[in-house]
This record gives sequence, structure tokens and C-alpha cells, in this order.
Amino acid sequence: MRKIALLFVIFPLFLEAQTQEGMVWTEIGVGGRIIKRLDWGAEVTTRFGSNGLSTIFPQASLKYKVNKFLRFSCDYRYIYDKQLTGYYTNSHRVNFNLDGKYQVGRFYFKARARYQYSFDRLSSSEFYEPEFDQALRGKLEVKYDVNNFIFSPIMNAEMFYNPKFGEFGQQINKMRIFGGFELDLSSDHEVSFGYIYDTRINLPNPRTRHILCLSYGYTIEKKKEK
Repeated sequence: MRKIALLFVIFPLFLEAQTQEGMVWTEIGVGGRIIKRLDWGAEVTTRFGSNGLSTIFPQASLKYKVNKFLRFSCDYRYIYDKQLTGYYTNSHRVNFNLDGKYQVGRFYFKARARYQYSFDRLSSSEFYEPEFDQALRGKLEVKYDVNNFIFSPIMNAEMFYNPKFGEFGQQINKMRIFGGFELDLSSDHEVSFGYIYDTRINLPNPRTRHILCLSYGYTIEKKKEK
């Protein structure tokens, strides 16, 4: 924890003040099986910036396994977000996701299509915000399982598209690239960490965020009946 706090203090000092921002994101979650093909999940994500806690949101999910390649899921997210005025506002968001995965040798490929819809959002900003408004998102990921090594490198890229009509609608407006590692632990635990390059496109007041992130998840295995 001290190492994470030290990175949080030092990292933003290397960035330009206005259009560049350093952040630390953490995520902790738990999940399990309801019935065959249907799983549940719950997680809490926190985001810290140069002014302390920027955003926190708990999330609850239902995930249905269509087949060994595809999974459909729905998420509900309660967002507690800090505005430019320093006050926190709350809003709600629903995600509809379609995930696909495929393995070739030691390479693992994943793809995700997401539609997100936010409501009851109170914001001091008059501009469209890709993360907190309506958006279509596409994400591609590749992981390589290194033989006899605890760390598996991961890379992914995601695009945000505003489907609404209007001044900033009908165009790609955000790009996010991640590079990091996943720890090869037991099947019940998932730990990953890395760096995210997050930048806005085709929007006023362009902003780039450099993010250090840490994620932990635990799966509750249902005991088989004798």
C-alpha cells in the first residue's frame, strides 16, 4: 500500500498541468455461480487523482454463458463522481456486454462490445463525457501465457463511440490502451496490474490521463454435492 501511495504522489509531477493528468485506479471484486451458465459478480472501483478521491463506483453484474466462446452480461453501476467545483454528484449507469474469447496455443484473445447508458447524471460540465454518458464501446485484448513464469503479459485497446445526434455525436471520442501483467495464481484468484493511456478524441478541452491500475478478483466456487 505504501508503494502505491508513493507512486500516486510522484507520478503526476512528471506530467503537464492542464491537459495531462496522472491517476491511480484500484478495483476489487468477488463473484460466483447462481445456476449452470449463470454467474453473479460484485466489485468496487476507486479512482484517485491529484486532488484525492475522484470517483468511486460499486457495481453488480449478472453473466450468462452462451457457449464456450461467448458470454452476455448486464451491469448496474452507482457512480459517485467529483466535479470541477469540488462537490460530489451521483448517477447511475447500466452496461450491456457481449464478450468473446478464443485460445491459440499460449495466446488468449478476448473481445468485448458494450453499450452503456447513464441516467440521473448531475454534472457541472456542459460537454459530453464518454465515461458517464451514453456510448458504444469496442475492446480487443491479447494475453500470452509464458511457460513456467508467474507473470502473463496483457495488452488491450478500447474505443468509445457517441451514438447520439448532436454537436459531438456520431463519432469516436475516446481511446484507451492498456499494457500490463496478470499473475498466474490459483483459479479462485485474479490479480492484474499495469498502465493505461487514456485520451479524448474529437472533443473540446482534450485531456489525456496516465493511469496506474491494480485489480483483484476472487471467485467463490460452489461445492459439489456428494
